[in-house]
Amino acid sequence: MLNYRQLHYFWVVAKTGSIVRACEQLNLTPQTISGQISLLEQTYGIELFQRVGRQLELTETGRQALSYAEPMFQIGGELEAMLRAQPNEQQVLFRVGVADVVPKSIVYRLIAPTMELAEPLRISCREDKLERLLADLAIQRLDLVISDSPMPGHLDIKGYSQKLGECGISFLATPGLAARQALPFPACLHHAPLLIPGQETMVRNRLLRWFAEQQLQPRIVGEFDDSALMQAFGKSGSGIFIAPSVIAEEICRQYAVELVGQTDAVTESFYAISVERKVKHPGIVAITEGARRELFNWPLA
Repeated sequence: MLNYRQLHYFWVVAKTGSIVRACEQLNLTPQTISGQISLLEQTYGIELFQRVGRQLELTETGRQALSYAEPMFQIGGELEAMLRAQPNEQQVLFRVGVADVVPKSIVYRLIAPTMELAEPLRISCREDKLERLLADLAIQRLDLVISDSPMPGHLDIKGYSQKLGECGISFLATPGLAARQALPFPACLHHAPLLIPGQETMVRNRLLRWFAEQQLQPRIVGEFDDSALMQAFGKSGSGIFIAPSVIAEEICRQYAVELVGQTDAVTESFYAISVERKVKHPGIVAITEGARRELFNWPLA
């Protein structure tokens, strides 16, 4: 009879892309996982993986096995979530992963519509690096990932990326710092102290290209993957900082800063990434419809 534990270990390695990441997900040693997969291969006289350099790749048999294992463990994950729920619990668990580069104010505005559904949801929200969130999405530990980029094409995950919207960026500063900028926007950014998003964000390279096109050379005094930390430094007067234009007014009120200028030549995009079985989840539907209708004002079809 098929050993489902061994098959599960194979599935997790296939979905996460390596034994090391599978160890992190399963809290097991590499020896345990590789040993159990070897036993599965020996039982049926097959090879599920082959080494290509330092990478593990599925063999043709491995790809066929994965196509059967995928729906089995997806449904199994849903069954486990149902069985773990309290018998009288009316709320549906909605597990959301948020890439750490996405501004927190955007995340709140995106998730807020899920709190107003007729059928109540219990939201579990976790922030992490996108790669780790997608690994959890692949093995059904998350229902949705919110990111500033779509699903990377090189990942072997049957995921679905829905674009929630995009907007230009605004440049914000304390009243004192804004008053010291004598030139009109965007010329005032030349040699001005600037706080910019870190290298892991998608908007960073677009911003730097725009500076080059405008022949601007701001004085970069800080780089931040965490937008909340960048805003905290901006509030202190350390430099001019950027934010998505759709939440610029909110940030001005919250941090007592002013608008220096804004441009639509540099845009930030936001995506909802889910496995295909979850696309119609009420929480995902509420987020996608709310984002397009209220936050980014998509035109009605």
